[in-house]
Amino acid sequence: MKGLWTPAWMARHLLAIVLTAGCLALGWWQFSRAADGNAISWGYMFQWPVFGGFVVFIWVREIQVARRKAAGEPLTAPEEEPPATGSAVTLGRPVRVGSRAAAPAEADPELDAYNDYLAWLAANPGARPADYPGRIPQ
Repeated sequence: MKGLWTPAWMARHLLAIVLTAGCLALGWWQFSRAADGNAISWGYMFQWPVFGGFVVFIWVREIQVARRKAAGEPLTAPEEEPPATGSAVTLGRPVRVGSRAAAPAEADPELDAYNDYLAWLAANPGARPADYPGRIPQ
C-alpha cells in the first residue's frame, strides 16, 4: 500500500478527485439550466455524471493494477490448456494461417494483360491510361 502514497500517486488521486467533483458540478449546473427551460441541458445533465463515473472507474482500475504489480501477481490471465485433439467441439478464437496459393495450372491471359498494364502505369507515373501502348482500339 506504500506505493499508492508516493508523490506521483498523490497527484493522480488529487486529479481524480478534482475531475470527479468537476464533472458532478457541471452536471448540477446543467440541471439548473434544464430547470430554467433549456431543453438540451437535460441530456448534458445525465452526461456529466457518467463522465465522472468513468474517471472513478479508471482510477479504481489503476489502483488495482498497481496493487497487483506490487504483490507480484501476473497482470494477465494464465493461458488455458489446448483441448484434446480428439474433442469434437473446440472453443476459442479461430487461427488463420496464411498460405501461398499454388501457381495456377493454366496461364490467365486477362490477368497477364492487366498485370502488364499495372506495371506500365507504375513505370510511367505521369502517363494517362489512354496512353497505354497495349490498349485495344475501339
